[in-house]
Amino acid sequence: MQYLTPRKSAEGNGSAHTGTEHHWAMTVTAAGLCFLVPIWLYIFGHALGQSREVVLTTFAQPFAAIVTALILIVGMRHFAMGATMMIEDYARGTTRKVLVIGAISLSWVIAATGLFALIRIAL
Repeated sequence: MQYLTPRKSAEGNGSAHTGTEHHWAMTVTAAGLCFLVPIWLYIFGHALGQSREVVLTTFAQPFAAIVTALILIVGMRHFAMGATMMIEDYARGTTRKVLVIGAISLSWVIAATGLFALIRIAL
């Protein structure tokens, strides 16, 4: 029988055994958003205030459509992970479960709605 000290059994895992993966996922999505958001703001800024046809033409271009889709997907995933972490820190019991489900559902609804609108524009 192998004897493990509490420190040895917890080493590298964290208390929930998923802290490292969550931290890296948040770091990767944050780094991705650091590059995507300025590019998207440039694209959006040029379309802002233009006529409907110019906006549709802008977002029908492959590069603009791909960047917009990535912003929606990565941004909403980052939001869901951050909101879940915040809710887990401050809520308990059934309230926690309901709020986590609500935050994740909200992020999926926003991403799906945005992607649907983008597909309608691009096609």
